[in-house]
Formats: sequence, C-alpha cells, structure tokens
Amino acid sequence: MSAPAASSSPLLSTRSLQKRFGEHVVLSDVSLEVARGEVLAIVGKSGTGKSVLLKCLARVLKPDSGSVLFDGQPLSRGQPEALAAFRRRCSYLFQGNALLDSLTAWENVALPLEQTTLIPKPEIRERVADALRRLELENDARRYPSQLSGGMQKRLALARALVTRPELVLFDEPTAGLDPLRRNAVFTLIAHARREFGFTAVLVTHDLPEALAACDHLAFLDRGRIHFAGTPEDFRATADPVVAAFRDSAAALARSVATLRAGGALEPAEDLG
Repeated sequence: MSAPAASSSPLLSTRSLQKRFGEHVVLSDVSLEVARGEVLAIVGKSGTGKSVLLKCLARVLKPDSGSVLFDGQPLSRGQPEALAAFRRRCSYLFQGNALLDSLTAWENVALPLEQTTLIPKPEIRERVADALRRLELENDARRYPSQLSGGMQKRLALARALVTRPELVLFDEPTAGLDPLRRNAVFTLIAHARREFGFTAVLVTHDLPEALAACDHLAFLDRGRIHFAGTPEDFRATADPVVAAFRDSAAALARSVATLRAGGALEPAEDLG
C-alpha cells in the first residue's frame, strides 16, 4: 500500500496501556504509535488481547490505566472535547459487520450521518451515493444485507464506516471466516479504499501473510505488551525467537509432519498460552 506522506507526530498513540478483567491481566504495558496515513496491523497468537487493545483504542472499552492520545490529545473523561472530536474523526469496523437487517444498503450507509451529524439531507444523499459508488454497490442500494453476499456485506460495512470521511478507521478481524481468495479481496479492498479516501488504519488480524503483503507496519502483541513493532521487512528478517516462532509456524508444522511421516519423534509442544 502506498501511504500518504506522514507527519512527524503520530495520529494515534498509547502510553503504558493496561487492561484487566478481574484477576486476568490482558494488557500489561502497551505503548504504540500509529503514523498518519499508514496501515498498521496488530498481530499475535489467539487470546493475547488484540481485539481488547483495539476496543481500548476505539474507546469501546476503558483502559484501567495508561493513556490513549489522538492527534496529540489524551482521550479521557476529563477531556470531553477531545473525545467528541475523536468520535467525529474515527470509524470502527466490527468483526461481524454489525449491519442492520431491517435497513436497506442505502439506509445502513446513511445512518451514521443522520445520527451523528447536522449535514443537510441533500449532502447526505450525495455522500451515500458516492460511498456506494466507490465500493461498487450503487446497483444494490435498495437491497437488504440478507440479500447480499458475504463479500458485498463487507463492502457495505466499509462504505458505512467511510461515509463520515474519517481520518482513522479501526478494523477488528476484517477477514474472519473468509477463505484465502476472499481474504485477499478484503485486503485489496482496504488498500483501494485507503487510496480513495486517504485514511489511517489500524487492523487486528490473524492473517499474517496478507498483513505482511498489504500493511505498512506490524505490531506483535505478546503477553500483554508490544513485543515487536516494525515494517514487514523487519518482521520477516528478525531473529527474535518469540516473533520467529509465530512467523515460522507453518514451516515448523511442515517439519513436524515430515518427521512423523518418517517415523521420528517430535519435541515437546510449545506452550500455546
């Protein structure tokens, strides 16, 4: 993805973010920066808190301690103006799309403009038509989500997320449950939409090959902390054993299967924690 030129200050950042549920510590000390105009993928093993981190960034969940800053301003209850500006300038794309089945495609896309802005109705119509056209859904405006394919529903959810023209879009597992071809299509769609709309993106994903191909930076979350942050090239090259075990798991599987087929014994399984 070719990103717009980034300024020196990050659009979004966290400092020593912590979040627990009861006695279970999910995020212990997360510090992260998201440059303007980039696509950042948050990767890691299942259950390491990637979606919790994204929800903290989106202010869907409140961190127990630490801070989230958007455009240099802390997002906290003591900063209502900063929170309001963040909500105007950010969109969150839910893992399950969260489309309303009782509304048509057009009505789904129009909803955030109608509910959160004072934009005149003629401009709302213009924006909705533009979003549907850019995501190749203009001929499906009167159809309901249940009448659309899974890929079209993804596009519709993205159109709704982008219709407010956000500066930041947060994606929670945008390719969950999709086959490899459709996963590629979604990442291509995000790349195309970023070029068209010019937003910054943070996405949580389990799809490492696609993230390495499509994102500008990766942050590897492990044991409640950002264990690694860098470019795809840095991620591929690092000899860090924790990153390497995650990155090279497919190759390790192939070696294990080859060993078993040859009648050999395997090493004790790595902790999946």
